[in-house]
Amino acid sequence: MAASVAAAVGGLRRAIRRSPSWRGPSRRPLSSEPPPAQASAVRDAFLSFFRDRHGHRLVPSASVRPRGDPSLLFVNAGMNQFKPIFLGTVDPRSEMAGFRRVANSQKCVRAGGSHNDLEDVGRDLSHHTFFEMLGNWAFGGEYFKEEACSMAWELLTQVYGIPEDRLWVSYFGGDPKAGLDPDLESRDIWLSLGLTERRSWQRGSGFGVCCLPTTHLAFFPGCLPAVCFPLDHKRTSGRWGDTGPCGPCTEIHYDLAGGMGAPELVELWNLVFMQHNREADGSLQPLPQRHVDTGMGLERLVAVLQGRRSTYDTDLFSPLLSAIHQGCGAPPYLGRVGAADEGRTDMAYRVVADHIRTLSVCIADGVSPGMSGAPLVLRRILRRAVRFSTEILRAPPGFLGSLVPVVVETLGDTYPELQKNSAQIATLVSEDEAAFLASLQRGRRIIERTLRRLGPSDVFPADVAWSLSMSGDLGLPLDLVELMLEEKGVQLDSAGLARLAQEEAQHRAQQAEPVEEQGLRLNIHALGELQRRGLPPTDDSPKYHYCLRPSGGYALITTFCPGRVWHLRGPGAPAVYRGRNSCGPVGEGQRCGILLDRTNFYAEQGGQASDRGYLVRVGQQDVLFPVARAQVCGGFILHEAVAPECLKVGDAVQLHVDKSWRLGCMEKHTAIHLLNWALRQALGPGTEQRGSHLNPERLRFDVATQAPLTPEQLRAVESTVQEAVLQDEAVYMEEVALALTAHVPGLRCLDEVYPDPVRVVSVGVPVAQALDPASQAALQTSVELCCGTHLLRTGAVGDLVIVGERQLTKGTTRLLAITGEQAQQAREVGQSLAQEVEAATERLSRGSRDVVEAQQLSKDMGRLIDAVDTAVMPQWQRRELQATLKVLQRRANTAIRKLEIRQAAQKAQELLQRHPPEGSLIVDTVSTESLSVLVKVVRQLCEQVPGMSVLLLSPQPLGHVLCACQVAQSATPAFTAEAWALAVCSHMGGKAWGSRVVAQGTGSTADLEAALSTARAYALSQL
Repeated sequence: MAASVAAAVGGLRRAIRRSPSWRGPSRRPLSSEPPPAQASAVRDAFLSFFRDRHGHRLVPSASVRPRGDPSLLFVNAGMNQFKPIFLGTVDPRSEMAGFRRVANSQKCVRAGGSHNDLEDVGRDLSHHTFFEMLGNWAFGGEYFKEEACSMAWELLTQVYGIPEDRLWVSYFGGDPKAGLDPDLESRDIWLSLGLTERRSWQRGSGFGVCCLPTTHLAFFPGCLPAVCFPLDHKRTSGRWGDTGPCGPCTEIHYDLAGGMGAPELVELWNLVFMQHNREADGSLQPLPQRHVDTGMGLERLVAVLQGRRSTYDTDLFSPLLSAIHQGCGAPPYLGRVGAADEGRTDMAYRVVADHIRTLSVCIADGVSPGMSGAPLVLRRILRRAVRFSTEILRAPPGFLGSLVPVVVETLGDTYPELQKNSAQIATLVSEDEAAFLASLQRGRRIIERTLRRLGPSDVFPADVAWSLSMSGDLGLPLDLVELMLEEKGVQLDSAGLARLAQEEAQHRAQQAEPVEEQGLRLNIHALGELQRRGLPPTDDSPKYHYCLRPSGGYALITTFCPGRVWHLRGPGAPAVYRGRNSCGPVGEGQRCGILLDRTNFYAEQGGQASDRGYLVRVGQQDVLFPVARAQVCGGFILHEAVAPECLKVGDAVQLHVDKSWRLGCMEKHTAIHLLNWALRQALGPGTEQRGSHLNPERLRFDVATQAPLTPEQLRAVESTVQEAVLQDEAVYMEEVALALTAHVPGLRCLDEVYPDPVRVVSVGVPVAQALDPASQAALQTSVELCCGTHLLRTGAVGDLVIVGERQLTKGTTRLLAITGEQAQQAREVGQSLAQEVEAATERLSRGSRDVVEAQQLSKDMGRLIDAVDTAVMPQWQRRELQATLKVLQRRANTAIRKLEIRQAAQKAQELLQRHPPEGSLIVDTVSTESLSVLVKVVRQLCEQVPGMSVLLLSPQPLGHVLCACQVAQSATPAFTAEAWALAVCSHMGGKAWGSRVVAQGTGSTADLEAALSTARAYALSQL
């Protein structure tokens, strides 16, 4: 083992000697070590050190896509995959249950959610959306503070050779308000390693400085400083939020200044010692088992070892920066920031280099740019990279995809999934880049055109920014629009933007539970006027014009559809149209209904949400009319839009459908047909649909049932759908004469009027065969009358999970379902919760040693119950876990009661030994964490000595005190328990409640003897 460690150290030193510096701009060296170490050697040395010298198990990086954790968009820390160990919910049969000391290099993404560095990337020299976290962990007390600090110091100073006088170390300085003492144990450990303490230091300045308070302790060996931080509960509690495992941290910092002036500190390594559990009431309880959780960013460590102030100046990024320079022809990267970065060229270099790494890693792990959640964040990252590369660096089309091999070359040996999927990554990036380029150019022209109309002090109109972000595939994210305006020194109308966002949220809520909207509609008078004018119904056949590409993606052949404005419906038009007034031009900013001769928009009908997108006037491509929805009335399609400029009858326009939105609706609609078919298979052929609604995010299906579906039936329905999806069956669509569908056995249709000819959708069987009464095909697969848009093959559904059900009325059940990636995530969440329930079952079977442990288990049960009740997971699994948890909670409560009675009996006996039974009064203290136990002790004392009146206090952390009392029957009514408790708890600034005989309360005091004296004095005055 010693030989292998020595070999790793020697390899690192050899790498340091032969690794060439990137020949970029000149930088002052930050370390006395002359040659820089390659990043790969730094990573390998870390892993070898912990494996060979300290017996750690090396575990591979988890995917950046969280498995079974809906609280995260991306894995953002090394400890995420070990969350079940920290929470005590790890499956005892799993491999993870055997982990004691492990180390790894974890891929992390911090973009979106509570940890979001996206907006900062490029603005400075250190932020990244993707980074690698080096970490070592010790679980269940395998080792703790002394070993963790010693290992960290040894690695940094002996293996990496960082001079000790460049390192500062911090420890937790205490929090008096929370009743937490300084972490003197960590302080003493560092002192034993050769550091000495001092009490003040001068605040540093400059880029990358960690600005620390000057009032906290510091210590150093010789001139080696170390500074203490105030506790940051969020920081030290990992990903647990306001409750859960937490503990003090100690941090190791590097001084960029190197003794030349004031220190300039950057954090290198954070060591967190999980030793507490923060309860819902804010109190800290000791964990049954302690853990060590450490994290050190590879990029920052490499920058230190290579003598760079910026992580972008290391060999993790220099190949990318060089490739960007060669591919774009932009000026070379100079590492400038702020005002010095003229034209934001260097910011663009950093954005593109960071984002292509993030895109490559995420796509390799199965996260692709998409419509919601993590895929939507990735879509924003890609479009941000496209914008910086094309507009600032002047990159040619397809440039981003050409950078993927550089990322693979840099990271592929460590993360082989990049090598395996490199071609797919490059193709996907290039396709999305090409799709966005035209929209970006149009968006830029719209912004510039709008700016020319603004005064010097005007803010950018919110409706224009909103239309840029909501107009379908134009898709300029609002943060990108705001950045483009910031570069021009223009502010966005944030108040107007908030109002539009609220209106959109309200509309989405209405789509989830549709109500009658008071929007623009064609009523009977409007339809009559259109017919008198001889206008034919809108030709909306182009909505069905799409096909599958050889690559498997969809091409909307008429994504751009020409049309002509036939009629305009203004916002204030009366219910009865009055001649030409109803079809005059609409002005700037007006909400209007636009009637065209031809459209490729799907109007809301058949339960399917309408398409959205935008239209432009022919010859004026830079003015967008965002279309929020389309409605059909009497064969006429009314497009609801906001007019940024005047629009009049006769204008020629082009319509652009949001492709992503449409494909999402197609996926959900085909899934609904499969769900309908699967329900008939599970519940019987007489099962009838009562209604449905779908949009790209979720589908809702109402079905007639005699009783709620059982978990077994729900699971069977999902399995039937999955089978059809896995078979990737063809979906056939054809218009036929309505009469041909009249007597087809098994054909599904709703009780409504259908057009003639009618559209038939058949899964796996051609329509002609399905409609042949002799074939009985409609009894064997899904065949329905439907006007909606559908997938051409079922495989694109991906998966379907029923995530909710409720009874609408007697005999009607509403099912909520999701598909695709969302469905897969729901299954992972369900599996994760099932493992937690199984682990809780195992803990309950082992039994609890004391009341505290039993109460913690009960609290964990409660947390699990809440999680199962609210999680997006398979409904059949939710019902099964709810039933299991109900039994477990009952068993846990029974165990608590038994333990409390046993503990109370023990405490009562101890008190009786101190207080002779001849007396009539006991006022004393008892050590217990539970008010319930305290009440039981009082009750048992009074049962054993019937004439005794008892009041007990129990001190708690942070000065809190529990109180319980009972008054002998012979002493009432002059002496009551409620008044007694109130007198004592009021003295402690608390409150009390109860009855004449039994009462309890709480308070806070630092003088417990004074409270006891108050209790005795009150009792003696009443007895």
